[in-house]
Amino acid sequence: MKFLLRLLIWWNSQTLGTQIFTWRRGQKVGEDAQGNVFYQTRDGKRRWVIYNGECEASRISPDWHGWLHFTWDEPPERSALRHKTWEKPHQENLTGSALAYAPAGSIRRSVRGTRQDYEAWTPE
Repeated sequence: MKFLLRLLIWWNSQTLGTQIFTWRRGQKVGEDAQGNVFYQTRDGKRRWVIYNGECEASRISPDWHGWLHFTWDEPPERSALRHKTWEKPHQENLTGSALAYAPAGSIRRSVRGTRQDYEAWTPE
C-alpha cells in the first residue's frame, strides 16, 4: 500500500521517479533546519529539494532558495550570509487559513457579518 501511495502521491515528499533520479544522479549537498534535503547532480547543473513533509515552497529559507536558483554557488552551510542579525525566523504561508492577514475593513474582521468602519449609503 505504501508503495502505491508513493507512486501516486507527490505532495508528501517525493515520487518514485524523483527517488530513483536522486539515487542514481543526486549528490546530497545539505539539509536545512526544517529537515528538507538539498541535492545537485554531480556536474552541478541541476539542483533540487526533497521536502520533509508537505511540499510547500515557502518552507525553504532565503539562503537555500538562493542556492537552488543559482544566485550563489556555495550552499549556505559552507558560506554563511551576513544578514542573519536582522532576519526574522521563517513563518509558513498562512494564505487561506484563519491566521491569514486581514486588513482593516475586511469582511473577515467583522463581527456578526457587519463592518464597524463602513456605513452604507442610502439615497434620500
